[in-house]
Amino acid sequence: MAMAHAQLSNLFHKKSKTDSTQQHKAPKVKAPVLPKVKTDWSKVNVNKVPSDHFLIQFGSDTWTGKPNPDTIGTKGFSRHFNFYVMLNKPFKTDPRFSVAYGLGVGSSNIFFDHRYVKVWAPGQTLPFDSTTRFKKSKVTTIYLQAPVELRYFSNPGDPQHSWKFAVGAKVGTLLKAYFKGKNLLDINNNSLYGTQYVQKESNKKFFNGTFLAATARAGYGNLSLNIDYSVLGVLKQNAGPVMNTLSIGLTISGL
Repeated sequence: MAMAHAQLSNLFHKKSKTDSTQQHKAPKVKAPVLPKVKTDWSKVNVNKVPSDHFLIQFGSDTWTGKPNPDTIGTKGFSRHFNFYVMLNKPFKTDPRFSVAYGLGVGSSNIFFDHRYVKVWAPGQTLPFDSTTRFKKSKVTTIYLQAPVELRYFSNPGDPQHSWKFAVGAKVGTLLKAYFKGKNLLDINNNSLYGTQYVQKESNKKFFNGTFLAATARAGYGNLSLNIDYSVLGVLKQNAGPVMNTLSIGLTISGL
C-alpha cells in the first residue's frame, strides 16, 4: 500500500517552476506623446511668391436651358478659350487665403449640325435655318471679362507644390459676335462653291451684351479643373431660346 501511494503521488505531482526556468520579459516603454505644434500662418513668408500671373483656360462649352438647345442643332466639340492677367492679394493674418482679380478676354465657340445662324436677320428673333446647309458652322462670342476669385492654398509659401481651390465670378461686356460657315452644300450635300468656301457674318443685336458667370476651380500646382456657369442668358430677352453657357475645362496658372 505504501508503494502504491508513492507511485500515485509521483504520477499526479506537478513540478513547480523554478526561477531559473522562468522567462522574464522586459517591460514595454511607451513613446512620449508630443503635443502638436500649431502653425502660425501669419508668420509664413510669401514675399517671394509673385503676385501677378497669367491664367489660361481651355475646354468644353454647352448651351443649356429650356426649350432644349439641341433643337437648334448644336453638334460636336463646342469650346472656349480664355486668357487673363491676374493680381493675387494674400490675407496678412492667413496667407492660405487670398483675393485675386484681373482682366482679359473670354471666347466661346458653339458648333452646329448643318445650320445657318442668321445673326444679321432683320427680325426680333435669331433664326437657326436648317434649309441653308454648311458642312461646318459655328457661332462665336467674344467678351472683355474681369474675373474675381477667393482662393485657398494648402502651402502658400510654395504654390507650385500646393493644392488650390477657388470660387468667384466673371463679369464682362460683349465685344463681338459672328457666324462662320464653311463649304456651302445643296440639298444632296454636294458642295456648291468648293470645300474652301467660307461665309462669315458679324452682328451683336441678338446676343446679351452683359456677361455674368459663377466660377469654381480646384487643382494642384499649375493645373486645375474649372467650371463656369453663365447666370445671364446667351441671347437677349425674346430673341430666341432661353439658354445659359456651361463651361468645363482646364486652367493653367502660375497661382
